[in-house]
Amino acid sequence: MTETVRPGLKARAARGTRTFLISGFGTALEFYDFIIYGLAAAIVFPTVFFPEFDRTVGTLVAFAAFGSGFVARPLGGIVIGHFGDRIARKSMLVLTLLIMGGSTFLIGCLPSYGTLGIAAPVMLVALRLVQGFAAGGEWGGASLFGIENAPEGRRGLWGSFTSAGIGIGSLFGTGVFTLITLLPEERLEAWAWRVPFWLGGLLVLVGVVARSRMPQEERRTDSAPRVPVLDSIRRHPRQMLLAIGVAFGYNTLAYIGTIFTVTYAEERGYSHTESLLLQVAGSVAFTIAVPVMALLSDRKGRKPVVILGTLAYAAFFFLYFPLVDGHVLVLATLAYVLVNVLMAAPQGCIPAFLGEQFPAATRYSSISATYQTGAALGGGTAATAATALFLAYDGDPIGVGLYSGAAALVLVLCAWGLRETFRVPTARLGERAAEPAAERVGI
Repeated sequence: MTETVRPGLKARAARGTRTFLISGFGTALEFYDFIIYGLAAAIVFPTVFFPEFDRTVGTLVAFAAFGSGFVARPLGGIVIGHFGDRIARKSMLVLTLLIMGGSTFLIGCLPSYGTLGIAAPVMLVALRLVQGFAAGGEWGGASLFGIENAPEGRRGLWGSFTSAGIGIGSLFGTGVFTLITLLPEERLEAWAWRVPFWLGGLLVLVGVVARSRMPQEERRTDSAPRVPVLDSIRRHPRQMLLAIGVAFGYNTLAYIGTIFTVTYAEERGYSHTESLLLQVAGSVAFTIAVPVMALLSDRKGRKPVVILGTLAYAAFFFLYFPLVDGHVLVLATLAYVLVNVLMAAPQGCIPAFLGEQFPAATRYSSISATYQTGAALGGGTAATAATALFLAYDGDPIGVGLYSGAAALVLVLCAWGLRETFRVPTARLGERAAEPAAERVGI
């Protein structure tokens, strides 16, 4: 009996590892590119590209440029999701990495405002739009590769490979930026900030190699509707709107918790390196917590983990500020760790939770369009709005705390309205006949 069990376990482990390399590792490389832009916007870009403003206002403008990439994300999700449903997942997942890697490398090559004038920030925004387009198609496809290849009862865990990849990418990107902030500030602003972008452009090639070895699926043209996203809007309007709300709420919380917190720590007197080390601690906690939360959702349901985790995050965020303000490094680290652990509760479940709402024929388009629309509305404005509220309240973070609470309320209400689907077999996801049984499994 032992001889028959071991090969099965080994085969499942090998399958899981391969799925993680394609889904999670590829997304890690892509979100490494994404996070280094956000960190550069908080630390370097106000001086390099927006020197005409004072530091805080320059940071606000840099965050607005960061948010511009979110404008292109719904378009990327719709276009790439369309061809992922109509043709194949594999080719789209390779394409998103190539686009992201190329635009990231070129950002590292941009001249500064002092060299090129107003054309420099214009080119920065243009490349940020290209990054956003690629990111719009990446997340949905990578998430679905994990979900659709998962054993029954493990869709939450395997779908969370993408979320864990986000944590790994954030950790790597934050770590690289932490190292370069050890250099003198004049070197950081002159050339060192470019190194993480060049490195990200090259590392994406590793993900391309992994994804090029994916098994090729059958062409989907015959099974998919002519315009999958329009078909999904017509057949599943309620799920589409609620999924957008979930994505809006989560992305607002996530980008306040990862990008604005860097600025907040520095405004409270922490150095570049200290604020980034706090982010490293948070990223480690997030990466570890994501699969734990996802596995819990496989056992207890998506809705309880998403809703209770979000409520806990919103409540704790009001304690985060005084912990950081105390300038006791142990307490500040604890604050960052707990924020990220609680943030992992919704993020660990969201890939499976949203993907399970739609049938296979339109799933790539549906999950990409809804998530990226919510990300554009929430994540694209979160860091800018939080910084503006921080300025409006004369450095008092209460406005940011209330803003986070409002976003959490949207997330909770929309998650409550979606179907609970963790017990629905993969082959029946999206079927109307599955709805009554699924509805009985709630929080």
